[in-house]
Parts: sequence; structure tokens; C-alpha cells
Amino acid sequence: MAANMYRVGDYVYFENSSSNPYLVRRIEELNKTANGNVEAKVVCLFRRRDISSSLNSLADSNAREFEEESKQPGVSEQQRHQLKHRELFLSRQFESLPATHIRGKCSVTLLNETDILSQYLEKEDCFFYSLVFDPVQKTLLADQGEIRVGCKYQAEIPDRLAEGESDNRNQQKMEMKVWDPDNPLTDRQIDQFLVVARAVGTFARALDCSSSIRQPSLHMSAAAASRDITLFHAMDTLQRNGYDLAKAMSTLVPQGGPVLCRDEMEEWSASEAMLFEEALEKYGKDFNDIRQDFLPWKSLASIVQFYYMWKTTDRYIQQKRLKAAEADSKLKQVYIPTYTKPNPNQIISVGSKPGMNGAGFQKGLTCESCHTTQSAQWYAWGPPNMQCRLCASCWIYWKKYGGLKTPTQLEGAARGTTEPHSRGHLSRPEAQSLSPYTTSANRAKLLAKNRQTFLLQTTKLTRLARRMCRDLLQPRRAARRPYAPINANAIKAECSIRLPKASKTPLKIHPLVRLPLATIVKDLVAQAPLKPKTPRGTKTPINRNQLTQNRGLGGIMVKRAYETMVGVPFSANGRPLASGIRSSSQPAAKRQKLNPADAPNPVVFVATKDTRALRKALTHLEMRRAARRPNLPLKVKPPLIAVRPPVPLPAPSHPASTNEPIVLED
Repeated sequence: MAANMYRVGDYVYFENSSSNPYLVRRIEELNKTANGNVEAKVVCLFRRRDISSSLNSLADSNAREFEEESKQPGVSEQQRHQLKHRELFLSRQFESLPATHIRGKCSVTLLNETDILSQYLEKEDCFFYSLVFDPVQKTLLADQGEIRVGCKYQAEIPDRLAEGESDNRNQQKMEMKVWDPDNPLTDRQIDQFLVVARAVGTFARALDCSSSIRQPSLHMSAAAASRDITLFHAMDTLQRNGYDLAKAMSTLVPQGGPVLCRDEMEEWSASEAMLFEEALEKYGKDFNDIRQDFLPWKSLASIVQFYYMWKTTDRYIQQKRLKAAEADSKLKQVYIPTYTKPNPNQIISVGSKPGMNGAGFQKGLTCESCHTTQSAQWYAWGPPNMQCRLCASCWIYWKKYGGLKTPTQLEGAARGTTEPHSRGHLSRPEAQSLSPYTTSANRAKLLAKNRQTFLLQTTKLTRLARRMCRDLLQPRRAARRPYAPINANAIKAECSIRLPKASKTPLKIHPLVRLPLATIVKDLVAQAPLKPKTPRGTKTPINRNQLTQNRGLGGIMVKRAYETMVGVPFSANGRPLASGIRSSSQPAAKRQKLNPADAPNPVVFVATKDTRALRKALTHLEMRRAARRPNLPLKVKPPLIAVRPPVPLPAPSHPASTNEPIVLED
């Protein structure tokens, strides 16, 4: 009953996958959801397999330094390998997990110099940590809560001076005396002077404008003047004036006015105090993170001083009561029954009902960790195609500690060549391929097999046949039609015949001179037609194809046939046509213009009507040749067009061939 009762502060195992090791977490809160389930807010602890190889190297160097400083006894390679499985890295990352995924308790302690590392191997479910891992910044830092135990942390007490012996130490480097208990003043006189100092402090706050705004009432100013900062100033004044009350009184009120002493509680504004409370709720007493993320304009000493003054206020007492009431309303403990469901990786024995991973396993395989051949139960471990398995004890070790009992060459190679990371977002084959028991070569094979890829590798004879039998192979034609079969046997036979003759005469290679890319782009940009811009303020032209009604002109405007002027064909609107354009009496279809923003490069070519008409004049073969060699100039033979004799028409009131648009004005 007590073993299955989990409380706040316990270190527990969580299972998020049936094949991956357990997660080690610390329970911070136990909350009951709306549907009746229990969720645990936990602190994440990471293993060595969860961090990168560079951080593993940093952890190894830290471990070596610890062994040298603490003078640890020697351990074997197997023990050193297992100690890496017992090391965890604390973090400040929180997450919520279902309480039903808890699989047991464990113990995690801060590594101390007085500890012996081999003792952790003798205890079950026992871990240690000495570094803090930041999952966001990917850094490892020393824990701020280190317990400084050892000879180097002890104070060095010098020998006592003999009677009459002078102190030869440098007194300037020693502590300064701030109060003499053997002073000539009585306790009554000292108390009276402190009352005068408080009164002077209250009067100084009344004269100060900023203080009068913060403490608008008299009793608030008197309470602020009664703080320790005023008493420290008064006692320091007595010490500096040789405990002469007359001189000390004059020092409290100099020529310019009374001295105003403020502490951190008065210097901080209300908004800064709210930020501090919010940061304290998030980070606790980690003042470095509070200063870095919330109060970068404050010094570390100022934040620490404000914290201890803030603990004496009513605000702290109220928050402490609220937290206590909230803690009383939350769950203190939860009972989780022992998990008894069979693991999906369990290999079903022969003769029983075949399971998920039991089919297809070969007999005679040994355990991948301890190499035993006998076990009450076997578990599939690793990718299914590798047929690896673990015995019952090694499977429990794998689930708890995240590794194998004995070091293997594969695990060491994988640790040095790969960078482990969180596998929660990967698929099962990819996550299994990233495990430490596969090398980089095997991992590539696994991924290639799971993704069903293939590779075609040509031999030297194939590359020679492409050169020698170019007339039979026709590589350009074969590249354009990869689905067409090629008679490889005939080409290979012909290549074996031509190869002895070709070895005596070298191949004729015609060098191809290519212009630099910058020159080609420059020429294309220079030849690209620019889209004419219509000046603002011009009158709107009218499409002549749609102008079929009489607007008071000399004749009826209808679509005319093509006319010729001086041997050059013209269209109905009077603009010359390019040679080779296929004429048509129907209006041209409206084409969609290219959006310059959709172009893959900054060079944009806008096709005009003449360019589109020129494309129609080209044959299919010419278009393909031009596409394969865009750098060569295009030679087009204009087709012969029968020229119709000119038909006399009545003279219109405006010129028939003009480059200016027709504009109708009201």
C-alpha cells in the first residue's frame, strides 16, 4: 500500500513509450481534472542519452574533475559505464503528465564530495545529479544549491598572539570597527539619540517631494524613518564622532538640511515590487534569473536586500497564507495500483498465441546485454529487422536506467557520431534508428529500408558505352523518354567491338565555349520588352473592336480586313504586324499576365502581342530547339502571305494608320 502511494516531492518513473526507457520526474503538484483524472505537474530530469554529444563531453570532464578533487577509489570500465546511467541532469522545465503513467519510485540526490560513486551502483533505483541542463539554451551549468563540504571550504584560523606581541598584519585589509560596546554613553543616552535620529528622518521625508508622494501620511513617514537604515546611520554617526552627543547631533542636521536615509524598500516602486513577486513565484530564490529576466536594471545586492525586507512586510504574510490555503485544497497524495498489463515488446513463446513482436524471431539468439541464452521472458529490443532481444533482468535495467549493463562498441561509436535528442516527435522506426546500439552506417541502412529508397550506380563499362555507342544509345532521346526500354545487351556487345579500336584513337572532344552567366543575364535584360506606362491624366482610349456604332463620324466604324501599305501588312488598328504572324479575323483571346512577384528570380520577361504571335509562327521542332538553347538567336523564316489588292474605301474623318488611340470627348 505504501509503495503505491505517491506524494508531492517524490521522484518517480513515468512511462511514455513501451520500448523507450522510463522518464525520471519529480512531483511538484497533484491536480484533479474536470473529468476526474489526476494529473501530476512534474520537474523534468534528463539522462545522458537525452543531451548532445558536446554536452556529454562537458559532463565527462566535470566527472573527471570531481574524481580528482574527491579522491574517488578506482572503478572498472563496466562500473564507469553503469555510473553514466545513474547520472541525471536537473532542469527547470515543468510538464503535466497523467498520474496513471507512474511506474514506481526512485531516489535522486545531489552529488557531494563526501559521496563514493560506487555506492550508487549498490542501491536499486538510486540516481545522482551535479549539473543543471537548460533545454532551451542547450547548456550545462553547476547547480547553485551545491553543499560546500570539505577542507577547502573551511575557515583558516590563525594562531593566537602571545602577550605583548604586536599584530604585523595590514590593518587596512582587515575589518573596520563600526561600534564599540565599551563606549562612555549609557543605554538611556543611546536610546534618546536614536529617537532624535528617527525624528530627523521623519522631518527629512516631509521635506522631500518624492517621499511625500510615496508616504502621504505622517504615520507612514514615521514608520519608514524607524527602519534599520536610520538606526544604522545614527550608530555610525556616534562611532565617527567619538560618542560625543553634541557633535553627533550637529552631524545629523548639517548646513544643507537634515540627512535622509533610504533603504531598498523605499527605493523600489510598486510596479517593481509586483515584478519581483511575479519573478519569485516563477524562479523561487534564484536571484540571478530574477535579475536577468525581470529586473535587469537592479543590482544583485539590491534584489537580495529587498527580498529580506519584503519578508518582514504584511504582503509576504498574506501570500504565505494564500499558498497554505491553496495547498490545503490540493491533493497531497495519490494511490496508483501496480501496472500489470503485458508489454507489447514481450516475445510470445512458441505454441502460444503469436503477439506483436513474437513472430519471426530466430531461436538461439542471446541477450544483447548479458549474452545469456536462458531467460523466463524475452523482450524485443531495437528495430524489428535486427532481431535483437533482451532478457528479463536486462529489460528492467534498460527501462529504469536507459542503457545496457555492459559497454558495447556499437554504443560507443554511436555516441561519438550522433547527437541524441528528444524522440517524442519522431516516428517509431526513426526513433529506434537513433538509439545508441546502431552505428551511422546501420542507421542509414535502416532509414533507407523503411523509406523504400533505391540507388542506381553505373559501372565504368556503362560510362564508356555512353561515349562509344552514342549513335546507338542516343542519350538525348533516351533522356527525354526515360520510360522507353533500351537494348543494353546490343549496346554492350557493340561497345566490346569498338573498344579495342577506340583505345588507339582518342575521342574527339569539341570544347564548348559558354558565355558567363552575368553576360547572358545582362543581354536578356537588355532585350526584354518593357511594359509601357500610361501617363497620368490622359484620356481613356476606346477599343476599336467594340466600336460598331456611329458616333457622328464620316463612316461606319466596322472591323476591316488586313490592309497593306508599302508592302508591309497592317492590322485594322493601323499598327504593323510582325512577319510570320498567323492572321485571323477573330479577336485575340485575352491572356493572363504574369505577376512579377511570382517569378522565381528577379528577372521578369513580359510577353507582348508580337511575341505571342511569333510563337505561333514557330513549328513544334523549332520551339523545342529554342527551349534547349535559349542563348542562341532565333532564326525564323517569315511565311509567304498572299497580299490582297487594296480596296478603295471612303476617306474617314481620321487617319486609318495611326499610333495614337482614338479618344472620344463629350
